[in-house]
Amino acid sequence: MNHSVHSSTKNHWHTEATSLPAWLKRPIGRASQLSTVQKIIKQRDIHTICEEGRCPNRGECYSNRTATFLLMGQTCTRACAFCQVEKGHGPMILDPDEPKKVADAVKLLGLRYVVLTSVARDDLDDGGAAWFVRVMTAIRQENPSTQIEVLTPDFWSGKSADISQQQRVATVATAKPVCYNHNLETVPRLQAPVRKGAKYDRSLNVLRFVKEIDSSIATKSGLMLGLGETEAEVIQTLKDLRQIKCDRLTLGQYMRPSLAHLPVVKYWTPDEFTRLGAIAQDLGFSHVRSAPLVRSSYHAGEE
Repeated sequence: MNHSVHSSTKNHWHTEATSLPAWLKRPIGRASQLSTVQKIIKQRDIHTICEEGRCPNRGECYSNRTATFLLMGQTCTRACAFCQVEKGHGPMILDPDEPKKVADAVKLLGLRYVVLTSVARDDLDDGGAAWFVRVMTAIRQENPSTQIEVLTPDFWSGKSADISQQQRVATVATAKPVCYNHNLETVPRLQAPVRKGAKYDRSLNVLRFVKEIDSSIATKSGLMLGLGETEAEVIQTLKDLRQIKCDRLTLGQYMRPSLAHLPVVKYWTPDEFTRLGAIAQDLGFSHVRSAPLVRSSYHAGEE
């Protein structure tokens, strides 16, 4: 990134949007239902991104028998400026019982569709790719009818990272999830300040590799809006995703988790999200969710 672009990127965060629009305020669902899920998760010492990220849609997803499990601990080896998952360089030792615990929770909750995601584990030899497969296998043994989507990190770490990345993606893809999700999160210009340790092309490659390995697996990506991107930049990013045959898309509003995170530059309106969703469908995405409160796993189990 050249100096002028970097300066302009920094400057637009001085125009922070501070007033939360009415369309971003919503109830989180029935307390009893939330309590039941939270109890089962807590008893097994496992984690969901629904709870860790305080997702506004978690009540709705639970009622639709869908949840997103956060694998390999709560501590990420990266420090993305938008994310409220715990960060640090001392990630947890893998819990050998985690695959069974997650499988049991899926059974107890009667989940018909599960999303598996993880913190970035750059400290592990394979970035955690084989762990995704272990958990998928355990879930299928206990819940043969449950569909599994994965939302993985970019798997970029270690020596010969470009070769390793492709091998790690292949490890997960050959386990045949129904959908392989990897989020670009934002437009190319904003990647460096928003996504520490990640690059736009590396993320596109994750989704490209999946299609090269098994074209029958649906691929998916998502963007947060409100970090200072323009509509033209968003549309070009959608075109880049379609260029690598990405099938599914989520667009949602970035919500600042705390004062330590990047500020919101703009609250995109529901009408603007609707317009972008229509553009995405015209570009050929088969499955589009575009609204302020959409998150990457929102209505994931719906065609």
